[in-house]
Amino acid sequence: MTGAPDGDATPRAGLAERQAELVAALVAGGAPPAGFAPGPLAATRAALLRKRAGEVARHWPLLATGLGAGWSTTFADWAARRPTAGSLRDGWDLARALRDQRVLPPVAAEELAVREARLRYDGLRTPRPRRVPAVGRAGGAVAVQIAGRVRLLRPAPRPPTPRGDGVPDAAGSESWTSD
Repeated sequence: MTGAPDGDATPRAGLAERQAELVAALVAGGAPPAGFAPGPLAATRAALLRKRAGEVARHWPLLATGLGAGWSTTFADWAARRPTAGSLRDGWDLARALRDQRVLPPVAAEELAVREARLRYDGLRTPRPRRVPAVGRAGGAVAVQIAGRVRLLRPAPRPPTPRGDGVPDAAGSESWTSD
């Protein structure tokens, strides 16, 4: 199975090109290759994005929890045109993108700050452990790593919560607090 019987490798080269087009369409937002029905291709692509989101959520549980019901949509929108770099790096890149947009949830900011203090990641290569003291900052959270131990020094600020039970009183004024 090394090619055509007469030594011509053209069919195999054509197959490799078509396979690369299919992979690009499924995981990197490429155009659908000729001969593939768009409906099943889109369904497969959506299933792969859901699977990828689940893998990222395993590595970044606070990021996924902080985004709540919007996790799948947020991740799918972000990852639609990006090939995977691995679930740890995908989550890191998404967290940094959300931080830059100032929409990173507080618990995810703390998770990112701890990761930034523990590991060195430049966005290109595999994250590596830091060997010197380091500080990680994200969304107001600050974490420090000294001698391999990471501590969260300052948690990310939380939005203020309304006082009382959130139910207006009989006069229609804002929520009230009972004694």
